[in-house]
Amino acid sequence: MKNNILIVDDLHPSYMEIAGAKGYTCDYHPDFKLVDALAVIGNYEGLAIRSKFEVDKAFMDAAPNLRFITRAGAGIDNIDGDYAAQKGIEIYNAPEGNSDAVGEHAVGMLLALMNKFNIGNLEVRDGKWLREENRGYELKGRTVGIIGYGHMGQSFARKLSGFEVNVIAYDKYKTGFSDRYAREVSMEEIVKHSDILSLHVPLTAETQYLADDEYFFHFKKPIFFINTSRGKTAKVRSVLNAIEQGKIIGAALDVLEVEKFPALGEQEWYADLCKTNKVILTPHVAGWTFESYRKISEVLAGKLPVVVNGQ
Repeated sequence: MKNNILIVDDLHPSYMEIAGAKGYTCDYHPDFKLVDALAVIGNYEGLAIRSKFEVDKAFMDAAPNLRFITRAGAGIDNIDGDYAAQKGIEIYNAPEGNSDAVGEHAVGMLLALMNKFNIGNLEVRDGKWLREENRGYELKGRTVGIIGYGHMGQSFARKLSGFEVNVIAYDKYKTGFSDRYAREVSMEEIVKHSDILSLHVPLTAETQYLADDEYFFHFKKPIFFINTSRGKTAKVRSVLNAIEQGKIIGAALDVLEVEKFPALGEQEWYADLCKTNKVILTPHVAGWTFESYRKISEVLAGKLPVVVNGQ
């Protein structure tokens, strides 16, 4: 069958509606595991996925008719993009669909971190009323450094625009992107001036463990650190080390090097991460809202080319 799409993850019904209107047939199997998908993918021209499994060389070799992969979300690090390009397989993602969610989540985590919401909440529930110990910091007048000024970095900058902060941004792959929300700077300026550092980069060979011991060492001022991008862009042990050394005042992490249990609980740094009250954690949900669930599917299906004369 031509122009058929195998959907192996949970997508909003709008994806099927839009794709259907463009001439595609969708087979919805969100319960499929890798072995299930491998058994039938040879019959499909399209694949729709979130992050359930790796779409690697072996998977694509089992899919001789595959023409495109749609990734419901921003990151495509679970797809072998180089091999897909060699085989002429198009990859579509939807960073526009959850950029608002990520920007809002990053601001929320930052405000919670600077005002010790996580600590105060638990203490009051435990019968403690400690005002001085929970004195917070204000955002106004501070410099926020953003690494990566794509959809997510831009969204975070826009959400910060009412807080009277100075936003600076570095992006290795873009130039001339200064706008009303952020000023383009070098990495040296990020390191020198930032009071707050937020990562908004995809996971690549160059960004893997970007934030390590050496990186944090070079910052001139103690910083608040936020990561809503990909877990392997920052070493958790390095974050904990920098907190202990006073280089990081507090960290907000929506992503970790290893995610999901039981593997997460087996990491050497996990116990120390749980002990510190200077880190706020969320389970990789920065881009996962009720609204983004729908918007991601709409954006993704909207990028599919219209089927013309059955082709």
